[in-house]
Amino acid sequence: MDFQALKYIYQPAKNAGSNTLLLLHGTGGDERDLLPIADEFGDDFNILSLRGNVSENGMPRFFKRLGMGIFDEQDLTFRTHEMVDFIKGLAEKEGFDSTKIIALGYSNGANIAGSTLVLYPDFLAAAILYRPMQPFKEIKADVKNTTYTPVFMSNGLVDPTVKQADTVKYVNILKDAGFDVANYNLSTGHNLTREDLRLSVDWYKQHFVNNR
Repeated sequence: MDFQALKYIYQPAKNAGSNTLLLLHGTGGDERDLLPIADEFGDDFNILSLRGNVSENGMPRFFKRLGMGIFDEQDLTFRTHEMVDFIKGLAEKEGFDSTKIIALGYSNGANIAGSTLVLYPDFLAAAILYRPMQPFKEIKADVKNTTYTPVFMSNGLVDPTVKQADTVKYVNILKDAGFDVANYNLSTGHNLTREDLRLSVDWYKQHFVNNR
């Protein structure tokens, strides 16, 4: 496949063998957008922040869409393979463990992280998804995660772009596939709030700090 490299920022942790927090921005963002959010989680991990290779009217995205809330699933599949291939190569170059990656994505970034969960069920060590949508209309029943990978999701109850019924369906699909999903419905829209951060930081500490 004709994969292209992604622009990125990599910040290594002090300790070798640390987890890597993979930051995936929303539409119109870039590799610097989510760095302040990463700071909320501490400093005991590497940071890898990517910029999507797709441009929509000058706005970076990780994959194409056909309309609001309508994904180009063929491009999403290609871009997911492209991203995973890039990360695996970068892990060798930068010296981080590709089996210890925690994805943190917002909106468009959350959706390519979700696509990664579907196409590579055991690739990510965990995922934090803010305002995600189901990446593919149909997800095969044979998608199986074998390690009970933890997934955090938070959604806005008055988000005009994400239907609550669709979120319930998506959560159940991931649970049926073997993922350990914690889903939170907040009284907000598509924008991120302090409550998103508080809940996700608490979740992260529960899974990756307090149980060490």
